[in-house]
Amino acid sequence: MSTPTGPASGLPVRMPRPRQPGRHRRPEPLVAPEDAPALVLAVPGTPSSATRSLADEVVSIARSELPGLDARIGYLDGDGEEFPTLTSVLAHAAGERTARFEQARAAGMDVNEPDGPVAVVVPLLAGPDSSLLRQVRQAVMDSRVAAELTDVLGPHPLLAEALHVRLSEAGLARADRARLFTVATAADGIILASVGGDEAVQAAGITGMLLAARLAVPVMAAALDQEGSIASVAEQLRGSGSQQLALAPYLIGPEIDASLIEEAAKEAGCSAAEALGPYPAIGKLALAKYTTALGIAPQQAQSTPAH
Repeated sequence: MSTPTGPASGLPVRMPRPRQPGRHRRPEPLVAPEDAPALVLAVPGTPSSATRSLADEVVSIARSELPGLDARIGYLDGDGEEFPTLTSVLAHAAGERTARFEQARAAGMDVNEPDGPVAVVVPLLAGPDSSLLRQVRQAVMDSRVAAELTDVLGPHPLLAEALHVRLSEAGLARADRARLFTVATAADGIILASVGGDEAVQAAGITGMLLAARLAVPVMAAALDQEGSIASVAEQLRGSGSQQLALAPYLIGPEIDASLIEEAAKEAGCSAAEALGPYPAIGKLALAKYTTALGIAPQQAQSTPAH
């Protein structure tokens, strides 16, 4: 004989767990809000097939994090259809939004004229570079489009992670310092190479501290675009006891000619890792700048609320 609460024998019964309400529910997949502004990636440097591939991968990562995202690429030094300028991309986005509004009204829909920014422009820069940022601002002004310009991507812990990975890929750092084996070529001092002068060096130094904590070796920032900066930092590191240096470009890639990294490594007498490139963190940080600019928290990025 059994009772309403279980078998008469008194043995425990595994009861089904009640469905968790509210905040305990598994979050719904995030999607971009309807009619959200476009994310426009502002790509510096001379356009090339490699630059386009890098930018495409960055926006692909951003789209994968936020399905439905309207992500576009504008080049500071663009030259037509193959590499559209930032100004033309913004103007095109504004024209498309106006056309959608007019079509909706022509169809008899009761819609309000769009307000807010047409686009959020995210510079594809790890750190501040006043010269390049002036070009971005000028391109936005020339477009005559209501667009919001975000800060650069760094400093950020994810960039320290990306630098660590690039160093380990080049055999200049252990992939995980908790592992017991060592890398024979692992550096005991890192030169963090940035562009953008003193302001960029200071910003890179913040990420450098995070990288130093990961690697347990000294990290010092230097400027690729300041004569003698790389050599001076290399001398300081060697003077403090580092014997085997490595150069880690605090760059995404398109900002400078790649030959500058090679020349800097020769100047410092050390090996260099690759630039950050389309590391997944770059796309995630670009998206984070976009959502922050719009005031979209993760739970607000859903098209419909969870019930």
